[in-house]
Amino acid sequence: MEPAEGASPRARGPGPDLPAARRRTVVDGVGIAVTAIGFGFVYGLAAREDAGLSAVEIVAMSTLVFAGAAQFAAVGYIAAGLPWPAIVLLTALLNARHVLYSASLAPSFTGQPFAARALAAHLLTDEAFALGIAHIRRVARPDLWGFWFGAVVITFIPWNLASLAGGLIGGSIPEPELFGIDVIFPAAMLGLAAGLITGRREVVAAIVGAVVGVIVALAVGPSVGIIAGGVIGPAAGLLVPATVAREAAPLGSARSAERYSMPGARYEPDDDDSGPGR
Repeated sequence: MEPAEGASPRARGPGPDLPAARRRTVVDGVGIAVTAIGFGFVYGLAAREDAGLSAVEIVAMSTLVFAGAAQFAAVGYIAAGLPWPAIVLLTALLNARHVLYSASLAPSFTGQPFAARALAAHLLTDEAFALGIAHIRRVARPDLWGFWFGAVVITFIPWNLASLAGGLIGGSIPEPELFGIDVIFPAAMLGLAAGLITGRREVVAAIVGAVVGVIVALAVGPSVGIIAGGVIGPAAGLLVPATVAREAAPLGSARSAERYSMPGARYEPDDDDSGPGR
């Protein structure tokens, strides 16, 4: 998508020319695309083996939900037998940061048709935000090519193709536990969680959520334990005062997108980034 007529690439300061900026966005996106393929394949395997989803259901979730980590979480919730309202609530909480991402990108979509804005909202991921906002800052104008490239070419297409492949291959393995496939989902979730715990709020949320989840699961049942831990843990994390939270990546910032995104994402520091302690 081309920028509006008359827009100057240096309207808000120096920066590379448009072709050079787009080439850098392509280079930055290659590593993310490769990782999206790996994670998508693992998701497809886990969804087939742990949640019992068919290949059609796996593709439908990747296309209609398209939420990365939230899809991994949903697989676990489905496997645990949670009712769908609880799954919707917990995955919505997990993706609440996207509200801030969309607010940050909104000025660049001014004047765009409603259909384009709605599609962008659906395709918004940490990776698409990181690539898009970095590209827009480099060229100092609302060149949405960076966002669409990151959203469609780098994440949506690789993720969907890989998740389909994982679902098809997973269904053809008669005894997946012999190959260790049964541990893919918990291992992937542990890896994702480890990458997200970078501050005191995350530590508090993880500990409180785990303790509450285990206690409630033992006292009432696994499904109720998952819901209780998933709600009470993040709530406890939010109660940590900002003065002691030591947030190095405030939600909604490009640095936050890098923290949540797949390995390989780059970001442009926010103008008001002041380092640790924010």
